[in-house]
Amino acid sequence: MGLRLDLFLFTIGILWGAVVSDLVLSKVDRRIDLRSQAVRIVSTLKVENEGSDLVSEVLLAFPDNRIKHLAYLAASPNEGKGKAKVSSNAYPVEAAQPKDVPPGLTFYSVSLPKGLGKGDSLTFDVLAVFTHTLQPFPEKITQADVQLLVFQESAHYLSPYQVKVQSLSVKLPDARIESYTRLENSKIHGSEIKYGPYENLPPFSYSPIVVHFESNEPFAVAHKLVREIEVSHWGNVQVTEHYDLVHGGAQSKGEFSRLDYQARPHVRGASAFRRLVARLPPRAHSVYYRDEIGNISTSHLWGDSKKTELEIEPRYPMFGGWKTAFTIGYGLPLHDFLFESEGKRLLNFSFGCPMNEVVIDTLIVKTLCQMVVLPEGSRDISVSAPFPVKQWQEKKISHLDVDGRPVVVLEKTNVVPEHNQYFQVYYKFNSFAMLREPLMLISGFFFFFVACILYTHADLSISKSSASYLAKMQWDEVQAAVQQVQNIVNRCLTIHDKLEASLSDLSRTGDIQGCKAARKAADGSLKELIKELKPLLSFLQSSQQAAQILPKVEELVAKEKDLQERLMAKHGAVVDCYEKKYGGREIENRVAQQQQKITALRHEVDDLLEIIDEI
Repeated sequence: MGLRLDLFLFTIGILWGAVVSDLVLSKVDRRIDLRSQAVRIVSTLKVENEGSDLVSEVLLAFPDNRIKHLAYLAASPNEGKGKAKVSSNAYPVEAAQPKDVPPGLTFYSVSLPKGLGKGDSLTFDVLAVFTHTLQPFPEKITQADVQLLVFQESAHYLSPYQVKVQSLSVKLPDARIESYTRLENSKIHGSEIKYGPYENLPPFSYSPIVVHFESNEPFAVAHKLVREIEVSHWGNVQVTEHYDLVHGGAQSKGEFSRLDYQARPHVRGASAFRRLVARLPPRAHSVYYRDEIGNISTSHLWGDSKKTELEIEPRYPMFGGWKTAFTIGYGLPLHDFLFESEGKRLLNFSFGCPMNEVVIDTLIVKTLCQMVVLPEGSRDISVSAPFPVKQWQEKKISHLDVDGRPVVVLEKTNVVPEHNQYFQVYYKFNSFAMLREPLMLISGFFFFFVACILYTHADLSISKSSASYLAKMQWDEVQAAVQQVQNIVNRCLTIHDKLEASLSDLSRTGDIQGCKAARKAADGSLKELIKELKPLLSFLQSSQQAAQILPKVEELVAKEKDLQERLMAKHGAVVDCYEKKYGGREIENRVAQQQQKITALRHEVDDLLEIIDEI
């Protein structure tokens, strides 16, 4: 496959050469850094114009299957130190679509600071950062295994121009290399593989190489990171960062042994990472680190006037495929980040993640989202970012807000540490608006105390001579009388239960005299209760307030009286049968009809008691 691609690009290079033959790359020096999960490729290009026309841009070519992993691309003047950095003097880089280009390639154009005339040359650096290009092989490992990665690239610099001399060096995290593609002029120096120099390479020259090496560097990938930056003109900037983190390296298989890990963490957990370091702005205060369970105490904070570093440890070591979620929050002094410019307020803050080891995932639903919450009353809001971002505005309702606070949302996918650059939010804000919330609090407390004073001095009691007060008193008397009637009825029902119990004792012991004595005592108690009931019924019948409840009370008394008579009749019949020495079944047949009526009456009495309670 690599040979076919090489021949294909070589053929295209011959056809393409006549179009761009004015430019030649007289020297190309590429340095690939594989010491972290983000692959950084620095290419130092010396461009010469061998034609007569003025040239103001240089084309860069990338295979289409690599573009989706391209996180950052920048061109800057060569400083001669062997390492490209994010520079304020960077050359503009834009996507390009030149005519008659070969398929399968994507082009970008670098705008030069000044055009190159015939014989002129310029040396500059190109920094390309790729994510998710290092593939674990094997894809699944046990706790005791080390992590092995595979990287694929071309030993020749892929370019639409002829390359006179080029070299390549691949920097690895360790000297332990499983295998690599051996080509002409390839050699190893410790943890570095060198290819070249190669001379007189035609346009689109391609020579595939594969490097299989050991790397146990942290593969921390944030599926979702939300940073909320809340500005308070009372002197504070509050930053809250919500992380959904996963170990994106080789997946862990088999069982996990905490004992083995604690005994030999560098052997039985070589592929896991235990801690991350967040580099916060200087003078950060009120720092916290927590998750859904609560505060996480495994963190360390130190700093000085130039920096603040927070070292955090998840609740468990992170092996391949394991996930965790947590929140980091801290406050910052406002005067370090908020300024005034041309009549507007200017918030100058850094974009990206404060942890250099973390890469933000490329999926659109797994993004890094910057939310800048401005004070209520801010207007004429605009944003200036050093790279393209998706942005929109929202509203956030907080305490004591009326209209809500404007929120500027910046969204970007595939974020790497090179994106940790400053962006600016411009807005107008009236200083008098700061007094809105204090005045609301003062007014609220003032009206509250005035209401308390009026309440304590006002007489809200009801007059004892008023009709409503008298009606209430009469209703209370009616309720008391009804309650007494209910108590008397309940006592009668208790006596009925005792009569039934005496019949049960009679059937068990045959004591007729004891049963007659129980009935005589019940008769006396019931007569006393009836005497207590008569004046209560007379009061309810004479009270207008009892008109609604009186029918139910009278029905209750009548049902209880009927129940009492039938119980006495049953009791007398059973005792008479025992005196005549009838059998048990014959006694049951004689009182069966009365027992049915007694049971029905008892249910009716219980239902009436519940209805009266509800009324």
